[in-house]
Amino acid sequence: MTQASTDGLPVSRGPLIYRQSVWTRVTHWVWVICLFFLLLTGLQIFNAHPALYVGQESGFEYDNALLRIGAVNTPEGPRGRTTVLGQTYDTTGWLGMSGSAERPQFTAFPGAVTIPSFRDLATGRVVHFFFGWLLVAALLVWFVASFINGHVRQVLPGSADLRGLPRDIGNHARFRFHHGRAYGPLQKLSYFTVFFVLFPLIILTGLTMSPGIDAAWPWLLDLFGGRQTARTIHFGVMVLLVLFFVVHVVMVLLAGPLNGLRSMITGWYRAAPGTVVEKGDRA
Repeated sequence: MTQASTDGLPVSRGPLIYRQSVWTRVTHWVWVICLFFLLLTGLQIFNAHPALYVGQESGFEYDNALLRIGAVNTPEGPRGRTTVLGQTYDTTGWLGMSGSAERPQFTAFPGAVTIPSFRDLATGRVVHFFFGWLLVAALLVWFVASFINGHVRQVLPGSADLRGLPRDIGNHARFRFHHGRAYGPLQKLSYFTVFFVLFPLIILTGLTMSPGIDAAWPWLLDLFGGRQTARTIHFGVMVLLVLFFVVHVVMVLLAGPLNGLRSMITGWYRAAPGTVVEKGDRA
């Protein structure tokens, strides 16, 4: 297939290949919705106690907080303060204290990035749990469908992928992307980490913070070193998922946003010119 270039000469176009099944596409967009609400309601829940600890419980005789976000009074007035591993930073305007000087908002994260936008822990928890279980259901559907149609094998990195990882990282650093049916080594490693490490970890640590689940499965407390450590891991995994989402969106934009969106809406992806496709994969 060819298309006209700006100088009137024909330019070769790659074939359309069927890359994403309907199960992958549906669950992908369900995950997008779930993670959006989980992030913003999670920040609402965090605002109820804006500190993270390591250990069975936070102690009264010493401060074992790894992260603490709040506000303090100073001669110049109240200021937002964030302490990370003992180092304190002024974060007035975005963490600890936000809003205008006339109407300051004393919360760890401002209302602009929480659901609800005002302090309402009960509503935040209800919405968080709803989308948390919806995420679990979507993951189960994806795993079952992917095992049946063989898609799960496409995201499992092999020895050849590990050997080709340095070159693939270099190609991504130089914005050289290969548009084919198979995922590249870096894509496989990223998706494997998200699906088989981060998602299970954030679900299990979330369950560990539930008293009811702890009563039924007390081994979760031993596995993660207590609720406070599980909460810290839960928060850290959330940060890693947000970073993955940002990098994922940037890569889609750099590799061709229309092509990527078409793949996740219709299933069909425009491969690079010269790509060899199997029978039944071509549009």
